[in-house]
Amino acid sequence: MANNIKSIIFDMDGVIWKENTALADLGKVFNTLNSYNISYVFATNNSMKTPQSYQKKLSHFGVSVNQDQIITSATTLANFMKSKFPEGGPIYILGESGLIESLGNNGFYHQDEDVLAVAGGLDKTINYEKLSKATLNLSKANVDFYFTNIDPTYPSPEGNIPGAGSILAILETASGRKAKVTGKPEPIMFQQALDYLKTPASATIVLGDRLDTDILGGINAGCRTALMLSGVTNIRDIEISQIKPDIIAPDIRFFIEEMIKTEWKIS
Repeated sequence: MANNIKSIIFDMDGVIWKENTALADLGKVFNTLNSYNISYVFATNNSMKTPQSYQKKLSHFGVSVNQDQIITSATTLANFMKSKFPEGGPIYILGESGLIESLGNNGFYHQDEDVLAVAGGLDKTINYEKLSKATLNLSKANVDFYFTNIDPTYPSPEGNIPGAGSILAILETASGRKAKVTGKPEPIMFQQALDYLKTPASATIVLGDRLDTDILGGINAGCRTALMLSGVTNIRDIEISQIKPDIIAPDIRFFIEEMIKTEWKIS
């Protein structure tokens, strides 16, 4: 039975751009979606930037969205932590402005010791001192451990570079503890996206470039999935993986052209 697609959950890095390089004419792509009344949100495991900064970046490429359409692993983590610590409080933060601001909006602030938790994400200024302080905090049993995502790499125009998951691997090895991860492929981010879209999962397709986060997360949420080969995954990766997307496309332009041909139906 074919499903009519009514909405799209877009990953960003490796799908619509690599850092500051667009992977298609984004203005044209999203104008086309608007003309077919396809609704969309953006859900990224990148915790470095705020929804507002992503909004500005999309605007630079000719795409107008509101901040509620942008869900990051940082906003997801901050909301999750708020449910456990309603008053917020001191935490040790490994991350950049997107994570720091999202946590701050929920009452959390950075402190070197005597903290409620260690919370981390991709941090391009990571160093041995930061890792040591985080590990020392995690040696205390009453300190919780949270991380935005497990992506081992981060796509750049030059190639893949270390991602949040690489930092997490160091901390988990050093501390002997496992973090609670709230980003993809966990269901929290996808549920937030579906709540905004107000479309059933079966009529929603997840576009991503990673099998183990975007595609697996989409499958776990009951959505249809499409893998873009414009990011970190290649055909060989798909052949040896047990995670199988519904659609494989070289890029979003090709994907949308094919969806128009099928009248937005996936069998």
